Amino acid sequence: MASGGEGPAAGSPDWADTSMDLATASASMLDSGEDFEVLDEDDEDDLSELPPLEDVGPGRAMPAKDDTQAPRPEQAPEEAPEVPPAAEEWLDVLGSGLLRKKTLVPGQGVESRPCKSQDVTVRLKAMLEDGSVVEDNPSLSFTLGDGDVMQALDLCVQLMEMGETALIMSDAKYCYGPQGRSPDIPPHAALTLEVQLLAAQDAPDLELLSGREKIQLANRKRERGNFYYQQADYVLAINSYDIALKAIDSSSKVDFSPEEEAELLEVKVKCLNNLAASQLKLDHYEAALKSCTLVLEHQPENIKALFRKGKVLAQQGEYREAIPLLKAALKLEPSNKTIHAELSKLMKKHAEQKNVETAMYRKMLGNPGTSSSPATCKAKVPWSIPWKWLFGATAVALGGVALSVVIAARN
Repeated sequence: MASGGEGPAAGSPDWADTSMDLATASASMLDSGEDFEVLDEDDEDDLSELPPLEDVGPGRAMPAKDDTQAPRPEQAPEEAPEVPPAAEEWLDVLGSGLLRKKTLVPGQGVESRPCKSQDVTVRLKAMLEDGSVVEDNPSLSFTLGDGDVMQALDLCVQLMEMGETALIMSDAKYCYGPQGRSPDIPPHAALTLEVQLLAAQDAPDLELLSGREKIQLANRKRERGNFYYQQADYVLAINSYDIALKAIDSSSKVDFSPEEEAELLEVKVKCLNNLAASQLKLDHYEAALKSCTLVLEHQPENIKALFRKGKVLAQQGEYREAIPLLKAALKLEPSNKTIHAELSKLMKKHAEQKNVETAMYRKMLGNPGTSSSPATCKAKVPWSIPWKWLFGATAVALGGVALSVVIAARN
């Protein structure tokens, strides 16, 4: 549950093999060229601000007994007002009733709560509504707030005290959603979690990680992004890819071997490619264009980046720039039918665009139709005076003036 399984998909995978059962069962669709349909973005709850635990108010003080008061006949004690059973014990974490938390064993106080970005370790037991156990992990470690685990766990552990044991009831939206987790968690399944917070500590300094440790960290975040992508949760997928890229690009005080540098670059390219795929799902075209451009800076002949960048430019109507990118991708993979089909479609759209522009220019120049016919040109000729006639008339006039001057001088 820490990293989740990746759903089935078609197309060539763009990430390394993972040890998860579902990932080995199918190839990923993240890097398939066909994957460009746009799905609606689901609204995600803000993970940054969580409501604090409700404070339990002090009990009502009993009035002091007056010893001087005369004794009264013995009366039956007043019955306490009826309280709804266990209603006040549950904390509605998001205010929607879809995610609730109840403390079973108190912890060490509010000041012992873990902070975001810390590495925490919990004991986890997850059950379906019928009580069947789908996970029992005595020591699950993850980075708080990074989305490394299901949202229900990530949100509620931030509200737990050290040593506390809590019961969490979560709607499917904050667990495994409409996809479920094959084979043990069906689609749209609500879960009940029993969680004990065992430890919390600051995450390791990225600058001090060895090359191998940084590669492993980046791959874990990338694989979590792949999981969210398969769940069609593209916002959280983007978040995981961003965290992986920040880890890769962080400065380091440790020297890496050339092999480690090359492997880090390979992981970075995979993250950028999958990041672009997620951004396209949300119509974030400018961001996707930037991601593809970064891939091509490192690998100018990366087919997936060439194809996706061409698709983005085509979406923006930049057919003149998109067509050479698709031609370059087709040259690298001539048998790819998807690139063939997309290139043919763009060529047709480009031709239509040129015809529209030509018609518009003619209209702007006051000539919406075809070029002027010869008859029209001939009709305009009589109105024009040839330059030879003008030259001859000017010469005659000047000669007449000169002759008049000579005759006047002789007289």
